[in-house]
Amino acid sequence: MTTTTPRLIDTELLSDLLRFGAAEVSACFSCGTCTAICPLVDNDSTFPRRIIRYAQVGMRDELLSSKELWTCYQCGLCSDSCPTEADPSEFMAAARRYAIASYEPTGLARILYTRPVIGSLIATAVAVFFAVFMYASHGPQDASSLALFTFIPEGLIHWTGVAVMGVLALAGVFGLTSMARRVARSEGVSLPTMFGGRAPLSGTVKALWAALGVESLGQRRYREDCKDDNPVEPLYRRRWLIHALTIWGFLGLFSATILDWGLALIGVKETGTPIPLWYPSRLIGTIAGVALVYGVSMFMVNRVRQVNRAAQFTTASDWLLLVLLWITGATGFFIEVALYLPDAPAWGYWVFLFHVAVAMELMLLLPFTKFAHAMYRPVALFFYALAADKSKQTA
Repeated sequence: MTTTTPRLIDTELLSDLLRFGAAEVSACFSCGTCTAICPLVDNDSTFPRRIIRYAQVGMRDELLSSKELWTCYQCGLCSDSCPTEADPSEFMAAARRYAIASYEPTGLARILYTRPVIGSLIATAVAVFFAVFMYASHGPQDASSLALFTFIPEGLIHWTGVAVMGVLALAGVFGLTSMARRVARSEGVSLPTMFGGRAPLSGTVKALWAALGVESLGQRRYREDCKDDNPVEPLYRRRWLIHALTIWGFLGLFSATILDWGLALIGVKETGTPIPLWYPSRLIGTIAGVALVYGVSMFMVNRVRQVNRAAQFTTASDWLLLVLLWITGATGFFIEVALYLPDAPAWGYWVFLFHVAVAMELMLLLPFTKFAHAMYRPVALFFYALAADKSKQTA
């Protein structure tokens, strides 16, 4: 006689998801219309209605173990065609918020998503803390040249940044490990199936490239799905381009910052001093800054205008992320302008203080806001690519 491990049922799952902004999906009767119209379905005949069913019957572990949860781009086709108006598109977005809060152990993500007033107060307090902390050690404001790292010591910024990155790494690793273990167990993936031989290793490398290069950076599926947008938007307003420019801009600014510190470390330049536009760190930072500010600005405009399904249901936490990203990019440009002015403007020092405080907060809150999907989606896409490769091999 064989026994099976009973599945744990969470009777409060659906009501909990409602707190994260989920639509009332109890009206869904699994007709399959959303599955029939979803451009991401491929050979999966049960997505996204299977995820909705998990919520309806309280299958929390199965919901959090679903790789498909992170492949949805919230195009809204399923909601537009739903005969019961169950709004599966917004349900999927809320389920991702719920997953972010479930993967991390502190409870901060849950507060940011479900208690916006308290979350806003926490975010404000964090920014004020970093600003006051930096200002408490400030030095003189040189009027002859904009000596930013005399005003706020370079060592203080460096070691505070190291501490923030340490917290970010711990929270990120914990969340990613929790998510990856759940999905791997659900998909039957283990270390031997990924690295136990030439064929599995080749499949793993291909899956990594598909997840990181083709999809995360190249936005292939996003671009293909946006071809059918109705009405068709001009290129500068296409959803995939706005999304890509935001990601590329953030990664570019991060790379330019690291490169700038590296050049200072080997003595090529002093940190915070003006350099020609063609210097790699300056050129990359300028291009990335333009991309980030444009992408985030368009995200904000779309949410105000409610031009698509994702923009119609924006949480306070979503706005918090956009505002922090925009301030980080915009203040960076103001600092660049101040550095190249003939006389050192006093406002440049205060913009610099504001920029550093907000940038620190942005990095610290990354695993707890919508930006966390930048960590989780590539992992889900990796498992998605593994499954697709396995299907080809067995076909």
